[in-house]
Amino acid sequence: MNKIILAYSGGLDTTVILKWLQENYDAEVITYTADLGQNDLRDDIEARAKQAGASLSIIEDLKEEFVKNYVFPMFRGNAIYEGEYLLGTAIARPLIAKRLVEIAREEDAQFISHGATGKGNDQIRFELGIYGLAPELKIISPWREWNLVSRKDLVKYCNENQLPIEDSGQNEPPFSTDENLLHISYEGGILEDITSEPPESMWRNVKSLDDATDSGEEFTLEFENGDPIAINDEKLTPAEILILLNDLGSRNGIGRLDIVESRSTGMKSRGCYETPGGTILYKARRAIESICMDGDSIKIKDELISKYSSLVYDGLWWAPERYAIQSLIDNLSENVQGQIKILVKKGNIIVLSRRSDKSLYKSDLASFDEEGNFDQKDAEGFIKIKSLRLKNRDN
Repeated sequence: MNKIILAYSGGLDTTVILKWLQENYDAEVITYTADLGQNDLRDDIEARAKQAGASLSIIEDLKEEFVKNYVFPMFRGNAIYEGEYLLGTAIARPLIAKRLVEIAREEDAQFISHGATGKGNDQIRFELGIYGLAPELKIISPWREWNLVSRKDLVKYCNENQLPIEDSGQNEPPFSTDENLLHISYEGGILEDITSEPPESMWRNVKSLDDATDSGEEFTLEFENGDPIAINDEKLTPAEILILLNDLGSRNGIGRLDIVESRSTGMKSRGCYETPGGTILYKARRAIESICMDGDSIKIKDELISKYSSLVYDGLWWAPERYAIQSLIDNLSENVQGQIKILVKKGNIIVLSRRSDKSLYKSDLASFDEEGNFDQKDAEGFIKIKSLRLKNRDN
C-alpha cells in the first residue's frame, strides 16, 4: 500500500484531502502539523485526523527552531519583498517542507501531499522545498487534480463521507488567513476588491492608531552576531523575544500592512499583514548595523536584499545561491552587536540611542568641531580621483 505524508491543518480543505487521498490513491495517510505559534491551532486536531482515517497524526512544536534557524537568519539579510512585505508566510514553508521530508523518510513514505491551491505561492514553496531536499519523493497536489472547486463542494464531500467538519460556514471569515509567530496574513474574499479598505474587525492583534496606548513604551533590544538576544537586559530565547516584541508592537499600533504584491505565479495579489515584532526587529537591526558595519559592507548587503528576498518569497530557501548569500550575510553580521534603545508609540518606531563595543562611529573623527585624526586637506586628493571619470566624459 502507498504511504502519504499530508501537511494537515485540521481545517476543511486538508480534512477533505485526507479522505480523498485514501480513496484515490489506495493509501495509508499520516498527517503532519507544525506548531509555529498560530493561535488557531485546533485542540482536537489529532482526533479529527484519526476520525477522517489518518493512521498516525504527528504534531510538533517548532516555534524555537522556526525563529532561530529561519526568521533570524532571514532578518540578518534585511529581507523585505518589494520594499514592504516581511515574508512571514514564505519563511515558514522551508521548515515545514524539511520536516515533511524527514518524516517521509522515517516512515518509508513515497508521497507528500499539501492543501495549497493551484493559484497561490505556497504550492511552489512547498514543492520546490521538497524537491530540493528529496528529489526521489513524489508530490500530490489535490487542488490541481480533483473536480472540487468551491467551499460548497468541499462541505458536500464532508457530509457524504461523515467527516468531522463544520458544514454551515457561518463562522468562517470572508477571507483566508495564515498565522505564525512572525505574522498573520489575510487575503482573498472581500479583500480582492482593492478599492475598498479592509474592515477594522479583520485585524486580530495590532491595535488601530486610535486604540494604541497614548504614552508609548521604551525598551532596549540587545544584539549579538546580528541576532537579538535580550530585551531590557533580560536574556530570552529566540521565540520568547519575538513573542515579547509582538506584544510591544501590537498594543502600540505597529505592524499593519495592506499591499498588492507580485505572486510567483505571475499575477498580482492583495495581502494584508500584521507583523508587529518583525517590524520592530527590522528597524532595530538596521540601527545596530549602522554603527557596527562599514559603509561598503552595508552597500553590498543592500544590493542583495532584492535577490535574497525573492529567493525566500519564491520558495528557493534550499537553493545554492541562497546558501551563498547567507554565508556572506552571516560573515558580515559577526560584529553586529550592542544595544538599541527604542520608543514605540502610535505606529511609530523611534530609535533613541545606539551603543556597541564594536561601534565604528568615532565622535572625534566625525565632529565638525574637532580635527581628530582627519586632515581635511586629504579630501582634495580624494575628490580629484573620484571626479576623473566625470571630467573626462563627453558632455
